[in-house]
Amino acid sequence: MQDKLKVYEEKMNKSLEVLLGEYGTIRAGRANPHVLDRIKVDYYGTPTPLQQVGNISVPEARMIVIQPWERNLLKAIEKAILTSDLGINPTNDGSVIRLVFPELTEERRKDLAKDVKKKGEACKVAIRNIRRDANDAFKKMEKANEISEDDLKLGEEKIQKITDKMIEKVDAAIDNKTKEIMTV
Repeated sequence: MQDKLKVYEEKMNKSLEVLLGEYGTIRAGRANPHVLDRIKVDYYGTPTPLQQVGNISVPEARMIVIQPWERNLLKAIEKAILTSDLGINPTNDGSVIRLVFPELTEERRKDLAKDVKKKGEACKVAIRNIRRDANDAFKKMEKANEISEDDLKLGEEKIQKITDKMIEKVDAAIDNKTKEIMTV
């Protein structure tokens, strides 16, 4: 029983990690190198993560500088950024690429906050689905006489406590990211 609870708790933690990863790629007015995590560059015919073809730095609050290891990659990096959903035009000066993040408008901040909430709600649904799967597994074990009725109740109570704890963490993540976005 305890092993099963651990498995379901790990699944819930993975859902939370995915959410936090998604939140890392949402830009909140400040330059965050994680917005480039999903961008792949054509490196001699192989899609390669941007972090593996150059040095990424944040010299100012709203600027990211990408210095490729090889100068001939400048065009490929520029193309990868332009075709991504980043919405920022890169500036290529022949040795580095600069990404200047514009100040977010109030309307854009509200849209991002809605998106954050929507992603958080999707994570909560995933966590609740995991709870349902756990409860179903416990009921099957009870039907097969592997556990007693008391163990079934205990298992359901424990998985509910774990679920409540995870939902609190998701709510905290939503609140933190929303505050970060709405801070001018």
